[in-house]
Amino acid sequence: MTITPNTFIIAEAGVNHNGSMDLARSLVDAAVAAKADAVKFQSFVTTSFVTAGTKKADYQIVQTGGQESQIEMLQRLELSQSQQQNLFKYCRSQNIEFLSTPFDVQSLKFLVDDIGLSLIKVGSGELTSAPFLLEVARSAKQIILSTGMSTIDEIGLALGVIAFGLSSEKTLKPTTSACSKALASDAGKKAINQCVTLLHCTTDYPTSPLDVNLQAMRTLREKFNCRVGLSDHSIGTHISVGAVAMGATVIEKHLTTSRNLEGPDHKASLEPQEFKILVENIRDIEKALGSSEKIPTATEIKNRQVARRSIVACKPIKSGETFTTENIVVKRPGTGQSPFKYWDLLGTKSQRDIAENELI
Repeated sequence: MTITPNTFIIAEAGVNHNGSMDLARSLVDAAVAAKADAVKFQSFVTTSFVTAGTKKADYQIVQTGGQESQIEMLQRLELSQSQQQNLFKYCRSQNIEFLSTPFDVQSLKFLVDDIGLSLIKVGSGELTSAPFLLEVARSAKQIILSTGMSTIDEIGLALGVIAFGLSSEKTLKPTTSACSKALASDAGKKAINQCVTLLHCTTDYPTSPLDVNLQAMRTLREKFNCRVGLSDHSIGTHISVGAVAMGATVIEKHLTTSRNLEGPDHKASLEPQEFKILVENIRDIEKALGSSEKIPTATEIKNRQVARRSIVACKPIKSGETFTTENIVVKRPGTGQSPFKYWDLLGTKSQRDIAENELI
């Protein structure tokens, strides 16, 4: 991820490819057409992080039925290393950044060592996977960490592991105490500030606006002094746009070619034209944020001559006549004396003859 003033927009293809490389490439094409900064998939060896008896989440059952287990569902959606290599090359040919979320160390090493990714996105489910977080911190140059389902204390523990991995020698043994000290150290704080982006997230697909809680994004930024963003699982584009207005530096949103496709994440995803509108709206919000300085724009300076008022004679005034509330008023245009001088002018005498409706 290149750190720029612009929001880094990730089109989360995830597993919406449904195991099809043609569909995966179509998702890349849609992300490119929408002008997203990156398109992100998922990298995993199913049996390395899911046991045979693991149930599906409720939303997965709603979207895909309860006939198969989670491990069976994920095995259908697993991309081989060869397929991921092909997608990486395709993304490069289309001038869009390829990202993927690893769920196991083997996949992490593949993404970093074989693909050459410097940015690793860690999903919310791995926030408490301390050994895995340490491997991520020792492998990646930049880390995006989703914080769904977590408390502020758990996020602190996760960042402690990451701070330890980023700022300590690899020969140093990790312990809970050592990680805590690393997070509190100057080196650890600097590493978190420079290398980590926390994504506020609600792990529910789709997320109700009542459960989004964008204010928590500010809490993360103030508490941990790092960049923040939003992994948005709500319906529509407006929540993400609101997050950018609140200071999000990264927006991650699911992309699908059709919400009618079968699969766990399609219903909470944007279709291509919607994602294009999301990117356009975010770019407009970035422009609209401007600076903290309150000054008139160049067009306003021109317009205020027409829209503002000046002190004007409401009847003929002779030279030497006293200005009173009976003979001066304020009217457009704003090219004469400011109405702020109205009271100072009352009681003084005119130095010349002034016609009705003439500027004073």
